[in-house]
Amino acid sequence: MLDLALVRGNLEWVETKLRARGADPAVLLGDFRALDKSRREAITHSEQLKARRNELSQQVGALKKAGKHDEAAAVMDETRALKEKLDELDKAAAALDDQLRLALSRVPNLTRDEVPAGASEADNQVVKTWGEPKKFDFTPKPHWEIGEALGILDLERAAKLSGARFAVSLGAGARLERALIGFMLDLHTEKHGYKEVLPPFMVNSKSLFGTGQLPKFAEDLFRCSDADAEAAVRGEFKDNDHWLIPTAEVPVTNLYRDEILDEARLPIALAAYTPCFRAEAGAAGKDTRGIIRQHQFQKVELVKFTRPEESAAEHEKLTRDAETILELLELPYRRVLLCTGDTGFSSAKTYDLEVWLPGQNLYREISSCSNFGDFQARRANIRFRANSGAGGGKAKPEFVHTLNGSGLAVGRTWLAILENYQQADGSVRVPGALRPYMGGLDTIVRES
Repeated sequence: MLDLALVRGNLEWVETKLRARGADPAVLLGDFRALDKSRREAITHSEQLKARRNELSQQVGALKKAGKHDEAAAVMDETRALKEKLDELDKAAAALDDQLRLALSRVPNLTRDEVPAGASEADNQVVKTWGEPKKFDFTPKPHWEIGEALGILDLERAAKLSGARFAVSLGAGARLERALIGFMLDLHTEKHGYKEVLPPFMVNSKSLFGTGQLPKFAEDLFRCSDADAEAAVRGEFKDNDHWLIPTAEVPVTNLYRDEILDEARLPIALAAYTPCFRAEAGAAGKDTRGIIRQHQFQKVELVKFTRPEESAAEHEKLTRDAETILELLELPYRRVLLCTGDTGFSSAKTYDLEVWLPGQNLYREISSCSNFGDFQARRANIRFRANSGAGGGKAKPEFVHTLNGSGLAVGRTWLAILENYQQADGSVRVPGALRPYMGGLDTIVRES
């Protein structure tokens, strides 16, 4: 969420930033100045009446002490009348505050100045390319053909079990997913300094508000029977309902919701494996073949909490940590800086890592690594306190900066291996880095 004081003091600049994202400030903010003015006037009037009420209360005490009971009674009548006005004003101020808060909750983060202007993914910038796509002496196949021919991927039976956009991995295919999870977690925890976390796979609506999925993206989520999507859209975020997580970003970031962290703990780096669940409400007709876009998939997520002045450098480090997985697996990829119009709702700056898929002759996203600034921290109220303030006193708490990225999406890494390591006879070589996790298996062949 944006800082109210920032929007109030720089409204035209904020509106320019929103237009760069392709958003309409009038739709998102409405008449912000009028709403904010009415709220502030209600608060000021309420404070004035409270000061008058306190003054009258002191008069009552003095009049009673002087034996002037009739005059005291008259002042008490005025005090009671003030209380009724105060109750009305407080309700009005609270209603205006809710309107302002809900309006701000629907406003995306403001992108950093170095993010290129653009309307869509066509305007994204490739900033790095690693590895040379392999030249095959045969026509490479897409992963769904390879997996089905080897008997390690079954989409038809998955559809029987759960419907479209689900998959069943079998035999060496299932083991390959498990191997990737172990490999990714081991590298991030043993080499990159992340602490492993195994969070719940269901969260409440307050958690989804904290990371920015609610209220705007309720239709993209799977909710349990106790979750009220309409209430969430209205801005009513509960702590006792349940939604399936779209990514481990949600529970891991919210670990520190409503907490003040000691500065000495920063940066905090966490890695989590979870299944992820997405309704893909806007994806009708997209990526209908294979396992590119699924309702359920697995992912290893990297999350960081940093000091504001360190978040840019930590963003670069987190992105490199994700890239290392691809390099050790010898999968060609490129790093893409997303433009303003393609940057996600909560992000101030995002790199996408795109892996080369020879069976489809294109690069596809396998990780998004984002710096959210203090946007999520404001929504989730995650702050830190410096070790000492001026003169050695306690410093005022500040909002942390949050970052996250896929390190990596397991299913997309799985299919990238099938397509890049396929052989002319239909088998698939196992990357050297994964063989210890595959019991020494070096080639996946047809299973009975």
